Amino acid sequence: MKARKATDLKELTTEELFSTLRESEETLVRHRFQKALSQLQDTAYIRTLRKDIARLKTIIGERATVGV
Repeated sequence: MKARKATDLKELTTEELFSTLRESEETLVRHRFQKALSQLQDTAYIRTLRKDIARLKTIIGERATVGV
């Protein structure tokens, strides 16, 4: 899966951002378990997920400060 671009994420609604964040965090946990069990082939995907989660949290934070 490719990394999500911030411009694409900014087009999503806040609810969609939270939903995507939750899914990404769950996927990250699953991949970490697979890595620990030596079942994961593409370990670089964990880094991509972490960066996507950071992008999502940044955009959610930006919207929260603008709304204040």
